[in-house]
Amino acid sequence: MRSLVLLPFCIVMVCLPAVLAAAQTGDRPNIVLVMADDQGWGDMAYNGHPLLKTPHFDAAAAAGLRFDRFYAAAPVCSPTRGSVLTGRHPNRYGVFKWGYPIRPQEVTLAEALRSAGYATGHFGKWHLGSVRAGSPVHPGHNGFDEWWSAPNFFDNDPILSHQGKAVPLTGESSEVTVDKALEWMRGQVAKGGPFLAVVWFGSPHGPHQAAERDRALYDDQPKNRQHFLGEVTGMDRAFGKLRDALAELEIRDNTILWYCSDNGALPGVGSSGGHRGNKGQVYEGGLLVPAILEWPARLKDARGTNVRCNTCDIYPTLLELAGVKPDRQPPLDGISLVPLIDGRTEQRPRGMGFWDYPIAGIGTPSAKWMSELLAAQQAGGDLEPHESSRNAARLPDPAYPLDRFPGHAAWIEGDWKLHRLEARGGTVRWELYDLAADPHEQMDHWADQPARGARMRAALEDWLASVTRSLNGEDY
Repeated sequence: MRSLVLLPFCIVMVCLPAVLAAAQTGDRPNIVLVMADDQGWGDMAYNGHPLLKTPHFDAAAAAGLRFDRFYAAAPVCSPTRGSVLTGRHPNRYGVFKWGYPIRPQEVTLAEALRSAGYATGHFGKWHLGSVRAGSPVHPGHNGFDEWWSAPNFFDNDPILSHQGKAVPLTGESSEVTVDKALEWMRGQVAKGGPFLAVVWFGSPHGPHQAAERDRALYDDQPKNRQHFLGEVTGMDRAFGKLRDALAELEIRDNTILWYCSDNGALPGVGSSGGHRGNKGQVYEGGLLVPAILEWPARLKDARGTNVRCNTCDIYPTLLELAGVKPDRQPPLDGISLVPLIDGRTEQRPRGMGFWDYPIAGIGTPSAKWMSELLAAQQAGGDLEPHESSRNAARLPDPAYPLDRFPGHAAWIEGDWKLHRLEARGGTVRWELYDLAADPHEQMDHWADQPARGARMRAALEDWLASVTRSLNGEDY
């Protein structure tokens, strides 16, 4: 890794977002963002899985806006989670792989909405830095008023960090997460103001440990598959509990409920729906995820869309819908999907880029770390956060070059997808696919579409240079 230079803390403080609000607080929708951990595009009954039982997801897909071509910003977890909170590709702020912390300099969705009068809560998997009290990147330092969070995925009977304090909980992991979110949401409904609840499950990440009632539904399958499928069904049941509670609280009509996964299918047990590749790859199987948006007050008619969207779009969409504009907004990669939600367009106005940088992730053993934190606190002490979180504000020194983009990058325009694969020695290979005719990326058109390839190559390389300038700190 490169050596780094610390950005002065004062810059972070001065750049907190101010807000221009177009609507009165009472008119703004509540927002509930739910995310799975490692659920592939095909890991849904409504997408044709032959075994899975996902009745609540199916009902939501049949009632709201079903995104049939929705992409995670990255093929692994932490980067995609950063994209949801910022609207920016995660390489812009150094979240290359799992376990990398978000930079404190970033403007987050929770910060922007809180400045506009929203209450904000995070529940479940964080994986954007340490959740210990001394961490500069825990959810509380990223705009969340309330947080019950884990540093990574978690299984049944988890230990979660309640604003820095380790608390052992009992129950199936997804249901525990939803219960904590609902406990807080009920309080916000009683207060009468709008809220943002970010509910991030730890399932169906391996090792799979389904609750017995969920595992038993798949008794005829191999043992490891029983637990994987059971975890998805447990997640579905928790989602249904959350969805039903919105109706019970009489807030469902004006609540945006947006569901997706953080990356494509797990190899071996997960389903990409037949798309090429899986988690960890920039091919379609590693990026395409299930996604559903419900908002009865504005989305009157259920429908599906083939417009290609991604997790970077969540941030600008929600800020527009809430009437919020930060006074310091670094370059966005996402676009507002409001015209799509309102049925005014079925086209994406600009391309979208992906870049999997070739670097190892940072190990984040949630169960071990949370057990150690609990033991230390029970003994009257506390623990320092991981070194990577303590140094999260540092910028690269030396800067990353603007003429080398190692790893696997891609650019999508309409139904065309260009891949750029740069090997360690600097050799670059290109592949070009027509996703409309070839959704499984089997027929390479790089040689027979020279004009299209050249145009998309220029767009991708411009975007990669822009991402690198952000990575080097030019946005701050």
